[in-house]
Amino acid sequence: MRVVLAPMEGVLDHLMRELLTKVGGYDLCITEFIRVVDQVISEKAFLRYCPELNNANVYGSTTQAGTPVRVQLLGQNLTCMADNAAKVIELGSHGVDINFGCPSKMVNNNRGGAILLKDPENLYQIVSAIRKSVPEETIVSAKIRLGYEDKSLAIENAQAVEAAGANELTVHARTKVEGYRPPAHWEWIGKIKQSINIPVIANGDIFSLNDAIKCREVSGCQDIMVGRGALMMPNLAQVIKEQANVMPWSEVQKLLVDYTRCETYGDKSKYYPNRIKQWLKYLKLEYTEADTLFQEVRTLKTAQAIIDTLSCN
Repeated sequence: MRVVLAPMEGVLDHLMRELLTKVGGYDLCITEFIRVVDQVISEKAFLRYCPELNNANVYGSTTQAGTPVRVQLLGQNLTCMADNAAKVIELGSHGVDINFGCPSKMVNNNRGGAILLKDPENLYQIVSAIRKSVPEETIVSAKIRLGYEDKSLAIENAQAVEAAGANELTVHARTKVEGYRPPAHWEWIGKIKQSINIPVIANGDIFSLNDAIKCREVSGCQDIMVGRGALMMPNLAQVIKEQANVMPWSEVQKLLVDYTRCETYGDKSKYYPNRIKQWLKYLKLEYTEADTLFQEVRTLKTAQAIIDTLSCN
């Protein structure tokens, strides 16, 4: 069983990857999507999204805890997607992942993410171009939703990804239109798994050990991907894999302090207030103490004011 840390734009960045993989239990991290338009992205830009690549000779493109990191690309220009896939593999990424699931209106309006699920041929052509551009041993994976407006093409889309040469497929168990509204349709992941021969990773509404058990039973998948659940419960991977106790609030507080030290280094402090409030919104779904702390900091606008509040808790 593998537990994969999901890509979440603007949330699960490299700092959060470091914190959560240090807690333990994760077997792989997928980066936030990197948008591909009409040119090969510079090495500097790739390192901004995935600084772990800069440590390829030291850690082997892993977090400092040793968890492999895979770069995710989003786009629809075949040549540029292929060229950028080759580039990230040269930089040391543990495979390349393709985003066919982003529900963002802006992304979809620019022919990226979930909009591509309307035509399985789109998926086939993009995956095929990338497969041909990287060494044979490279893992090429893709993440899809069950469809755009409905689930009528769910199986055909999955089969197109497999036929194009992908090694793995992650399925978020909702359509684009369904967004993140419950429930996640794990039974549809099961239908997809039965229709293809490559490994399928189940994703959607896995917030606890019981959720993971039920998802695996319903979907038939061995491997799962967690995103929001990892932010709600920082040791979720250990809870799922080792039946560990939920991390106590005192340990979460230490993580908040560690995150603060990283996020306020240099000029990043201007983003810190929004980032810490965002994390607290997830944490308060599991910890009542996080709700109390969020109420204390929600109107604060400077990093120092929030740091002072954290120091008093």
